[in-house]
Amino acid sequence: MKKKPQDMKTVLLPRGRKNEENFVIVSVNGNSWKIMKGVEVSVPACVAEVLENGRMMEQTARNYVEKMAE
Repeated sequence: MKKKPQDMKTVLLPRGRKNEENFVIVSVNGNSWKIMKGVEVSVPACVAEVLENGRMMEQTARNYVEKMAE
């Protein structure tokens, strides 16, 4: 039985600070991907979704902290 090809998406993660890792590891359903920062890479749609959800949650956390600081 052949596997259906996955939809691929291109992502670009911003580079981190000097003391941060230059990659992010994403795991979905037992599969893992090591994604380099600062380089455009093609990843399965599920990985792109995980990265986007993480970015949205970081923004939500920043907004909450700013609101509490007021």
